[in-house]
Amino acid sequence: MAQRLATEYVKTRLQLTEAEMSKFVQMFADQQITAQVKVIENGNQEFVFQEEAGEEIVLSFERVGKQYISSGSCRVTSLRLTNLMRKAIAEFKGSAIVKRIYATFVMMYTYENGKVIKIVEIKGQHTNVVYEYHDTLGQLENLFRRTEIEREIDMIQDQINHLLDMRNEVPCPSLKGDIDARLTKLTRRLFVLEA
Repeated sequence: MAQRLATEYVKTRLQLTEAEMSKFVQMFADQQITAQVKVIENGNQEFVFQEEAGEEIVLSFERVGKQYISSGSCRVTSLRLTNLMRKAIAEFKGSAIVKRIYATFVMMYTYENGKVIKIVEIKGQHTNVVYEYHDTLGQLENLFRRTEIEREIDMIQDQINHLLDMRNEVPCPSLKGDIDARLTKLTRRLFVLEA
């Protein structure tokens, strides 16, 4: 098996509440990773997580309302720090592009809402999609909604045709006025559905 040289967290984004921030720090403390916290202006915080060997991760969190948001990147060679970052992204439903760097290739993982949605192998100029998440249920729901609208459009068109036939056959002007009012409503609804 290939030896991983480093892991690069690119475009990492975590959005935590105050309670989640405590859990986040505790997650590192449970693995004997020391944390230094610097409180910066406006309640923003910078964390330096360091393991015994000296490798560290620096994460800055900006306070926005009642949330702490971290956006940034870091490069890690420690397997323990790499695994903790992966767990943090998964547990706190973060997003990131993670590059696992090997001697002859790179594996790039894309996370959204804490889940891997795409894995790409990169060898020189060649890329190969190893895995890609497809929201089959969502696609089926959209397809169902689309066919439901098409059925409603067909039904409205049938009603319009029927009302037009009735209008041509009715001699009374007041009944024609009622039919015209119904036709106006139906054509507005048809316009909305077709847009």
